[in-house]
Amino acid sequence: MYVRFITHTHDEDSGRRQGLFQAMAELRKNRDFPEHDAQIYNEIYDWFRHNLSTPNTFTRSARPHAKNVAISWFKDTASEHISKMRAAAQILQAHGVIVEVLYVERPGYIVYEDEFQVTAEPFKETTT
Repeated sequence: MYVRFITHTHDEDSGRRQGLFQAMAELRKNRDFPEHDAQIYNEIYDWFRHNLSTPNTFTRSARPHAKNVAISWFKDTASEHISKMRAAAQILQAHGVIVEVLYVERPGYIVYEDEFQVTAEPFKETTT
C-alpha cells in the first residue's frame, strides 16, 4: 500500500493535486504565517531533508528534457515519515487548507524507489 498527502490545489508541473511541501511553501509566501507554525514546519522540513532521499528521476522517458510527471508516494511501512506528514497536514488545515490522504495499491509506473518511498507515473485509473 502507498500513501500520498495532497491538497485540492493542482500543481502546474505534474497536473496533479499538490503535495504538502508545495502547499506549505505557498502558505508561507502568500499569508500571514505565525512564527510558531513556521518553526514547527521548519523542524518537519529539516527532518525530511535528513531522513528522506530526493528521488533522482520523475519520468520514465530517457529524453534529456522529458516532462517530469511522476509523483511521490510513501510506502505504508514508512510510519515515522507518515507521522511527520500528518503534523504538516495539521498546520495546513489550521490555515484552512483541505488535506486529503490517498491510499493506493498501485501508484503507477514506478520510476524511483527506496526504503520509504516511490515516485511513479500514475496509471489512468490511479487516484491522484
